[in-house]
Amino acid sequence: MSARPTPTARQARLGAELRKLREAAGVPNRQAAAELDTSPTQISHIESGRFGLSEERLRRMAEFYDCADPALVNALVEMAVYRTGNWWDEYRGVMPRQALDLAELEHDATYVRAFEMVHIPGVLQTEDHVRAASLFVDPSLPMEELETRVSFRMRRQQVLESGTPYDIVVHEAALRMCVGGSKVARNQLGHLLHAADRETVTLRVIPFSPEGFAGAGLPMQYVGGIVPQLDTVQIDTSHGAEFIDATARLNRCRTRFESIDSAALPHDASLDLVQRIAQEL
Repeated sequence: MSARPTPTARQARLGAELRKLREAAGVPNRQAAAELDTSPTQISHIESGRFGLSEERLRRMAEFYDCADPALVNALVEMAVYRTGNWWDEYRGVMPRQALDLAELEHDATYVRAFEMVHIPGVLQTEDHVRAASLFVDPSLPMEELETRVSFRMRRQQVLESGTPYDIVVHEAALRMCVGGSKVARNQLGHLLHAADRETVTLRVIPFSPEGFAGAGLPMQYVGGIVPQLDTVQIDTSHGAEFIDATARLNRCRTRFESIDSAALPHDASLDLVQRIAQEL
């Protein structure tokens, strides 16, 4: 079996969770290798996501590590036997790997909570908004690459049709950004309102007025896993998407969302504010 040169975020996460189980059990790498009739090097490759493993071998590992959480084990098995062939695989080699990982993460989510300060969440952007924003960042972007980005962003919106609960909080500043001009911005806000009509989508806005809200840092998406231990937070950085799964950092993100929630208007009041801003453009 040849090692994967670049594991996906899912494959890397599976390996990381297996390493956590082994370390929690106090089992050295070489002892795990002996139990599975393999080498310490292969255990390292499994834990880095560079090698896959079968359901039988994974359950054997979990039993050897004395994992007493069957829901977690079943979730890890589901990750291990996951098969490719989804729509984002069509974009391999033409879109950044982190973008594909994000699409996969959203597809598998049990729920999503998103927060944006100065941008409309990507999964809710219109084609014209994506084009205008992309060209602002890189005016020399080739047309073919631009349209690939637009196509990919539009296909990500399939997650809204899947029934996955989507809780979105945006700051008023994001709504007032006139990306692409007044017409494009008005259409974008109309699209936002249309999306918020879905039963599974909750849209809330943080207005400029609350005195206690101080920005709360970076935008982020909190993506619910099959079990809470597999939750993931995605944040944007200058070098692309970053995925957070360490328990302590996840807890800090949950606390941040509580502060963000307390500053946001209710859903209906938020929609009223979006409509007023659209009328002002």
